[in-house]
Amino acid sequence: MKLINKSILTVAITLSTASVYYAQEVKDTAAKSKDIEEVILRGVTDIAKDRKTPVAVSTIKAAQILERQGNQELVELLNTTPSVYATKGGGGFGDSQLSIRGFESKNIAVMVNGMPVNDMESGTVYFSNWTGLSDVTSTMQVQRGLGSSKLAIASVGGTLNFLTRSADMKKGGVVRLGIGNDDYLKTSFAYNTGKSQNGWATSFLMSRQAGGTYVENTDYESYTYFFALGYQPNEKHNLQFMITSSPQWHDQRSYAPTIGNYIKFNPDHDNTPYRQYNSDFGYYTDSNGNKVAVANAMNYYAKPVMMLNWDWTISDKSTLSTVAYMSNGRGGGARNLGGIAGKGMSTFYDNMGHYNYDQIFAGNAAINPVTAPANSTLIRSASVNSHNWYGILMNFQHKINENWNFSVGTDDRYYYGYHYQVLSDLYGASGYKDNANKNAPNRLVTREYDYKKLTWNPFGGSTAPMDERLSFSNDGEVLWYSGFGQIEYSNEQLSAFVQGSVSNQGYQRIDDFVLPGSTQQGQTIDRKTGFKNLFGFNIKGGANYNLDSNNNVFANIGYYSKQPLMSAVYPSNQQVVNPNLTNEKIFSVELGYGFKTGDFNAKVNLYRTEWKDRFYRRGNIANIDGNGNTGYSEVSGITQLHQGVELEANYRLNQFVEFNGMFSWGDYQYKGNATGSNFLDDNTPVAINGNNTSTLYLDKVKVGGSSNNSIPQMTASLGTTVTPVKFLKVYGTWQYTGKIYSTLNVADFLSPGNEALELPNFNLFNVGASYKIPLKNQNQYFTVGVNVYNLLDTTYIQDGATNIKATDKITSNSDPDKGKTYEEAGRTYKGLADANRVFFGFGRTWSTTLSFNF
Repeated sequence: MKLINKSILTVAITLSTASVYYAQEVKDTAAKSKDIEEVILRGVTDIAKDRKTPVAVSTIKAAQILERQGNQELVELLNTTPSVYATKGGGGFGDSQLSIRGFESKNIAVMVNGMPVNDMESGTVYFSNWTGLSDVTSTMQVQRGLGSSKLAIASVGGTLNFLTRSADMKKGGVVRLGIGNDDYLKTSFAYNTGKSQNGWATSFLMSRQAGGTYVENTDYESYTYFFALGYQPNEKHNLQFMITSSPQWHDQRSYAPTIGNYIKFNPDHDNTPYRQYNSDFGYYTDSNGNKVAVANAMNYYAKPVMMLNWDWTISDKSTLSTVAYMSNGRGGGARNLGGIAGKGMSTFYDNMGHYNYDQIFAGNAAINPVTAPANSTLIRSASVNSHNWYGILMNFQHKINENWNFSVGTDDRYYYGYHYQVLSDLYGASGYKDNANKNAPNRLVTREYDYKKLTWNPFGGSTAPMDERLSFSNDGEVLWYSGFGQIEYSNEQLSAFVQGSVSNQGYQRIDDFVLPGSTQQGQTIDRKTGFKNLFGFNIKGGANYNLDSNNNVFANIGYYSKQPLMSAVYPSNQQVVNPNLTNEKIFSVELGYGFKTGDFNAKVNLYRTEWKDRFYRRGNIANIDGNGNTGYSEVSGITQLHQGVELEANYRLNQFVEFNGMFSWGDYQYKGNATGSNFLDDNTPVAINGNNTSTLYLDKVKVGGSSNNSIPQMTASLGTTVTPVKFLKVYGTWQYTGKIYSTLNVADFLSPGNEALELPNFNLFNVGASYKIPLKNQNQYFTVGVNVYNLLDTTYIQDGATNIKATDKITSNSDPDKGKTYEEAGRTYKGLADANRVFFGFGRTWSTTLSFNF
C-alpha cells in the first residue's frame, strides 16, 4: 500500500538579487508572461538557459499553469514535454506518479528554487503533500538527464525544478474561484504589498480545495497557507523569511483492482470496465438505516516549511547565498491489522465489490478482545511517517573575468523520521490486542486517531505514546554532508562547464520493539544500529556551441557514484547492515541540436544512460506466498540501460495561431540478470523453488514500473493555440502514449524467456479556453477559463501492477476455469488477461475558473 512521503519540500524561496527574481503576477497571460531566459539566475538555483546550458530542457510557464491546470495534478502539465509520463496514480487527490526517461520520482531530483526535496530515506516525493505548489509556482522546468544542478542529488532521469512567487512581487492581489466535476471547489486569495521605501515587502496566500475525484469515494480537503517577508536594507544584503504548508487529508484507491473486477462490478452490467471502481472502501448502515461510506485507504499529512535566506553581494565579482531551513512533517496512511476468525478484509466484499462493514462491525462486536488472543479483531490502522528535517545550503560565486566563473558550496542536512502504527478505526470492536511490541506484549489499545483532523502547527508533537503503537515502531536517522564546485567558461559562441560534488550519507535505524540481546540473521542486535556512513560523488561536464544566430549544438557527459537508499542499507526491515552493500553507478552521455528563429524553434536530443548495481524494494504484493498473504520483494544487482531520441518544437504561424509538439522514443531494458528475495509483511522469508534467494532472468526485458505504475517508451503530443480576437484564447492538445510496460513482478522472471507485459497504446484530447475582461483601471480585470480533459471520453489503462500474460494458465483452485489459459477461457480485455491489476485513466472531466486581479 502506498504510504505518505516523508520527504521535506524545502521550499527555499530564494527570490532575491543574488538568487531568483521571477514572475510578477501574470497581468496578461497571453502576452506578458516573462520568458525564463530573461530571469536573473544565481545563488542556489541552477536553471538551464536556452543556447547556453548544455542540457535537454523544457519549460512550462506561468501562463500555461494558470490557464490549463484546472483540477488536474500539477505534474500532468508536463505530459506535453518529451520523455515525461505523469499519471494520477490510483486516482486519489495528489496521488500522481511521475517518470522521466523511464526513471521514477525517487531517481528524479525534485527541487523548489534549487533546493532538493526528495525524501532522505526512500527518495520518493508524493505530491499530495504539496498540492499548494500549484498556487505558488510561477514556472516548472524539466531538465532531462543529469541536469545542471551542482548538488549531489539523485538526478538519474532528470531534474524537476519549481520556481515560486516572491515577497518582492508588484503590489496587488488576486481572488480565484474554481469548480469542476465531482464537487471540485477551490477558492484562493493572494496579496502582495510591494517593496516599501525602507526595503520591506510582504506576500501571502491562502486557499482551500475540496471535493472528490473521478474515482469512487475519493473525497478530500486541502488548505494552503503561504507567507513571505522580505527585507533589503541596502544593495549588498537581502533577507527573505518564508513559511508555507498544505495540510490535507484524502481518501484513496491505493490497491489496483483486476480488469475482471472493473467489468464485473460495473453498475450498468454492460461488459465494459467501470473506471471509477474503487475496492478500498465500503458501507455500513447507521441507526437511521442510511448507508454510510467508510474508507479503508486514506492519507493525511502536513509539511510546514520555514526558511531564512540571506544573499550577500560581497563585491561586483563575488556573492554568497545562504539558506537555512526546517520542516516538521506530520501524518500517515492506512492499512489493516488483525482478522475476524482468521478472516481479513478481502473476505468481506459485497456483491458490488465493496467492503460489507455491517458484517465487519457485527463480527468485531461479538469478540471480547480482552480474553481473545492477540490480533483477533479487524481494524484499520494508520502508518505514521512523520519527520523533522533541518538543513543549510551555502554557495559562493566569483567572476574571475568576462569569460571565467567558479562557484563552491556545501549542502548539509539532518533528518529524523518516525515510523509506527496507531489505531485509526476499530470497525465496531471494543479494542485491539497487539503483541508486536515486545516491551509490552498483549496490551489492549482503544484510542482512535482521526485522520481528518488537519495539522497546522509546525512545532506540534511528532510521536504517539509508545503504549498506543501497533505492529511496528522504528525510526530512521540520516546525516548528509556534501561539498560541490563548478568552473565555467562562456562567450557569445561557446559555453562550457565542469562540476563535481562529494557527499557522505550516514544512516541509522532505531527499532523500539527490539529487546536487549535479540538476534537477527545470527547477529546480536541493539535498539540502535549505529550510523552506517556511505561516500558518494559525481562529476559531469558539457559544452554548448552556437554555430550562428539560429543553430546550436551541445553535449554533456557525467558519472555518479550514488549511495543506495535506506531500504538497501537495512534490508528486510531489520537491524543488520546489508553485507553486499554497494553504491549505484550511473554513466550518462547526451548530444543535442537546436534551431531557433523568431517564429520557429526546434530541439533534438540523443541520450544514453546506464545504471548499475540498482537495488529496489516493491511492497504490497498480494498472495506472495500462495496462501493469500501480502508481502514485499527485494531485488539487487540490477543494471538498466536507457537510451532514446527526443524532439520538441513550436511554431508561431501568425498573431492568431501557434503550434507546439513533441516526440520521444526510448529503448529501456534490463542488462544482465539480478537476484530477488520475497518476504511476508512480518519479514518472514518466502521460499522460491525451495530457496529464499533466486536468480531473476531480466536480461533484455523491457523496463516497467516498480510499484503499481507503468513506464512508456514512446510519447508524442501536438497542440495548437488560437487567439481569434483580443483577450480570447482557445487551445487543444493531442497526446499519444505507447510502448507502455507494466510493473515488474519478481515471481514472473524465475526462468529465462519471459517478457514484460505491454499495455495498449492510447490517445487523449484536451481542450480549453480563457477570456480576459479588462476594467477601466488597467490593473483590474476578470479572467474566465474552462478546461475539458479526455474530451472523447477514451477508455484507457494508464498504469499496470502485474505481468500476467493471456497465454498463462489460470491456477486458482476456486476458479472454474482452472487449467485453461486466459485466452482459452475468453477472459481477455484488449489482449490482456483479465486477472491483471491496473488503474484505468479518468474519463471525461472538466473544470472552470473565475479570477479577479486588482
